[in-house]
Amino acid sequence: MRDPSHFKTIAVATTFSPRFRRVLAEAKRIRDRFGAKLHLIHVGKPTQETPKKFRDVLVELGLPVDSPIHYEEGDPAEIILAVLDREKIDMLIAGALEKEIVLHQFLGNVARRLVREANCSVMLFTHPQKNPKPLRRIVFIADRSKDQLEALKTTLQLAEAESCERLYVIEINTAFDEARASIEDPNAGSTGKPKHANEDELDELVLSAGATEVPIETRSVRGATGLAASDFVRSIEADLLVVPLPKKPGSVQQLRSNIAWVSDVIPCNLWVIR
Repeated sequence: MRDPSHFKTIAVATTFSPRFRRVLAEAKRIRDRFGAKLHLIHVGKPTQETPKKFRDVLVELGLPVDSPIHYEEGDPAEIILAVLDREKIDMLIAGALEKEIVLHQFLGNVARRLVREANCSVMLFTHPQKNPKPLRRIVFIADRSKDQLEALKTTLQLAEAESCERLYVIEINTAFDEARASIEDPNAGSTGKPKHANEDELDELVLSAGATEVPIETRSVRGATGLAASDFVRSIEADLLVVPLPKKPGSVQQLRSNIAWVSDVIPCNLWVIR
């Protein structure tokens, strides 16, 4: 049995769009997995019918009808970020609001700001379903940060609950990464990695996360840019991409160069763990 989830509160950003019920259904799935309390954030002026609409959907999905609903008017991104901070929300769930151009899906402006500026974890669904499909293939991007182990353990908690068929733990190595490694370590070889570096770092990370029944595969993804990782995610038809990021409340997240694409391009459902 894994440690209890640190996701005590989960919020879903809602509008009465055609995807409203589907996003809320996905939020219910994640809320149930972590045993969290659900909040709803509604950007827009409530009418006399609004509370009934929410109540009907909550009843339909089997969610608590007394779930807090935060009604706010203003810029959607600003409002959502402010509520997350004020209510001390641990994770936000929303639709990705993406557009597709030349086989790549791009985040909408609101979703991009949430990824970069939220002070909590963010999960975005590209194609939310009223009857959520299992997350069968999950990709976790290891970043060698001090927080990556806890993020991997959290990912495993969800993967186990979803009966995940395979979890890929990958590292991204770009030409820039290898050149920088060569400059920083004169003993680096032609790959740009120091000769004394442990080639089994990813395997050690996986072992450190503890025993699990989820099949795990480690990969080193190399390419000219970090988008090679996005291509890998698409090639295996992953259901969820997990990216651990440090918390930087009140500031725009400056993503590492090999993962900066994640605030623009979304190859599948995205989970940013903070």
